[in-house]
Amino acid sequence: MGFRRLKTSLQDVYLIEPKIFGDDRGFFLELYNANKFKDIGLGHLNFVQDNLSFSRKGALRGLHFQRPPHAQGKLVSVLQGKVLDVAVDLRKNSPTFGQSVCVELDSEKRNMLYIPEGFAHGFQVISDECLFLYKCTNFYHPEADAGLAWDDPTLNIPWLDIPPVLSQKDQNHPHLAEFDSPF
Repeated sequence: MGFRRLKTSLQDVYLIEPKIFGDDRGFFLELYNANKFKDIGLGHLNFVQDNLSFSRKGALRGLHFQRPPHAQGKLVSVLQGKVLDVAVDLRKNSPTFGQSVCVELDSEKRNMLYIPEGFAHGFQVISDECLFLYKCTNFYHPEADAGLAWDDPTLNIPWLDIPPVLSQKDQNHPHLAEFDSPF
């Protein structure tokens, strides 16, 4: 058993593919194994909190992050359904500052995305319903909660061609040009 780590267009953001064992009964896979993550160069991760969200088609959650010293790295996956998952580099000194990567995560492929501290994260649900799992490297702190406008035209994120369903909070985040990155 193992995992495969694939590079994305953003340094330090990785697509993770688990080894899946299937037969006529169904399938088995490991969602996380610290020793095997060490084998693919992600042994430094220390997950302290798991979060689960349920969303319906079109729901758009993001773009969220936590400010230092409570910044979070996230390993995200879809347990049921399919999403367009997005990470935006907020690291001021990064050559990819303000750039994004978009990947489809789904419960058939069982693929995951690792997003380190210093990135905003969001997703939009493609399937009728979705169960979305976040493994986080730091605890949630409400006072550190922050976000970036999901529809900022400078980010050029190819969101789905369906009306987004947003929370009130996600309708009011600043654009990148109005934002002083804490990373």
